Amino acid sequence: MEKRAKDILKQVFGHDDFRPVQKQVILSVLDGKDTFALMPTGGGKSLCYQIPALVQEGICLVISPLIALMKDQVDQLKSKGILAQAIYSGMSYREIDRVLDNCVHGNYKFLYVSPERLKSELFLERFKQMPVNLIAVDEAHCISQWGYDFRPPYLEIAEIKPFHPNVPILALTASATPQVVEDIQEKLEMKNPVIFRQSFARENLGYHVRMVENKLVKAKEILSRIPGSAIWYVRNRQATQDIAKALGQLGISATYYHAGMSMADRAKRQQEWMKGNVRVMVATNAFGMGIDKPDVRIVLHSDVPENIESYYQEAGRAGRDGKPAYAVLLCSEENLEKLMERAALVYPPIEFVKRVYQSLANYFQIAVGSNMLSSFDFEWGEFAKTYNLGVLETFYALKVLEEEGFIGMNESFFSPSKIHFLVNPQQLYEFQISQAKLDPLIKILLRTYGGNLFSEYIKIQESKLSKLLETSESQVIKSLEKMAQMDVIDYEKRKDKPQITFLTGRYDAGKLPLNVKRIDLRRELTLEKAKSMVMYAHQNLLCRTQFIQEYFGEESDRNCGICDWCIQLSKDPEQEERNLKAWLFETLRQHGELKESLLQSHLSSKKSEILAQLVRRLTDEGQLQVTSQGNLKLPINE
Repeated sequence: MEKRAKDILKQVFGHDDFRPVQKQVILSVLDGKDTFALMPTGGGKSLCYQIPALVQEGICLVISPLIALMKDQVDQLKSKGILAQAIYSGMSYREIDRVLDNCVHGNYKFLYVSPERLKSELFLERFKQMPVNLIAVDEAHCISQWGYDFRPPYLEIAEIKPFHPNVPILALTASATPQVVEDIQEKLEMKNPVIFRQSFARENLGYHVRMVENKLVKAKEILSRIPGSAIWYVRNRQATQDIAKALGQLGISATYYHAGMSMADRAKRQQEWMKGNVRVMVATNAFGMGIDKPDVRIVLHSDVPENIESYYQEAGRAGRDGKPAYAVLLCSEENLEKLMERAALVYPPIEFVKRVYQSLANYFQIAVGSNMLSSFDFEWGEFAKTYNLGVLETFYALKVLEEEGFIGMNESFFSPSKIHFLVNPQQLYEFQISQAKLDPLIKILLRTYGGNLFSEYIKIQESKLSKLLETSESQVIKSLEKMAQMDVIDYEKRKDKPQITFLTGRYDAGKLPLNVKRIDLRRELTLEKAKSMVMYAHQNLLCRTQFIQEYFGEESDRNCGICDWCIQLSKDPEQEERNLKAWLFETLRQHGELKESLLQSHLSSKKSEILAQLVRRLTDEGQLQVTSQGNLKLPINE
């Protein structure tokens, strides 16, 4: 099987060899074992399930919350001649039914689904009949309430396992603390999983923090010093445009990207940047997921991310080619204070969340008990203004409703128009005779897209059809809609707006079963994660790579040598001891008497040795005192 796996790696994906950990994960899955892969951003997680699925007979179920990424992977697999399908919010019942039928009776190798689909009867009935060879759970941290991106629909995954009890499960994530890793295994009911961890250290990526007020001046200095492609992350949409314009005026080619733009504009800007025609992409975090550009040399952040997990993922988009790259956080004390203030607002009062839910029901005119898994175009800013709710507060309330599993939201993504004939060729011919005005359109459809229109959903372009028919695009759409009303075709019009999906039937807002205890826990967790981000920006005791490694539970005494802390240490070897002394004195001022062992428990073994030597010297010099109980304390005059 190993040889077959390597042959597929070369023939299908064009790679000569596996990346670190990939091979072990793939062989474990092929051995039929439940497997957990903790692989940082850019580590090649998708091949860990794609190759085992292609080696074996049957179909691989991939569960992922990232619709844009699912669509990209399905398109990539299809371009390689591999049969793959995806089910996600916004698809019609008929199209989902057809996709599931293909996966049961066709020769399909991959079915990508968003987690909320797992509990629908339509899915479950077909899933039982599928020849499943692997269940892959991407973004597996979403199953843990201790993680940074918890999603209750992920808790449904374990419930589908009994239908295929002997099929192995593969959990994949790029960032998870030890507590989250343990929780994932428990919630997925994994049987003696084999766990593979790739180091969180990136040997070619230097982490830097610059405490500055004028971020544009500092960014220009960095971009002038370090050549190559760059991403500049900001929090809001307006800032993407303002910074891109300012960089242009400084002679640095830049463009911008955010979820409020049309799909055509986003695709165009992304291509310009991918090809290297534009140097800097200024973007919100809507940009980057699934972007495979290996030669990014710099990732800048001028707004502080909410947590280490998000920062690590976004910063990790630099230097995937293994060459030197830099992740630079530009911030000020004011930014760090705002981060903590915002973290306190992320989970709004329960009554406000219920009010937003009631407003959603009114906005879309949804009756109690109805509209489960219905999707709608949705601009939350517009919605908030309509009901005078406050834009930021509404966003956070919607996120709570999403975390609690009542709604699903995704940023706008492009879904082209699709059609599928619901009648057989003989019935269609009879329809053409009876509806002469629609006959030219039907002939063009058959000539352009072929007989597959009868067996599957085919992507179409109304603009192309209008040119061939020498008529307007609106007339083509009108004719397609008429044929759909007459049940001759199923017509899915293109979408390029954000979508909201109601994952349950509508509740009476007053009786909305919110898990208040869990929401309180998540509120505390959000504050703790924000504090860790502030610590990352402030800390001067540790190599920044080591700080990130320790956050994710990876022990290391090895300095990276390329972060700002390591560079400063190489210039001034005594700086480490001065920083440690400052930390020791500040800790004792705050807490009074402390045991040396307790202080050492906060440090790596290497730092503990330095601290022990420092304590002995400071005690001899009278700068520290040891109490009769063996505690360290500062002299009275300190």
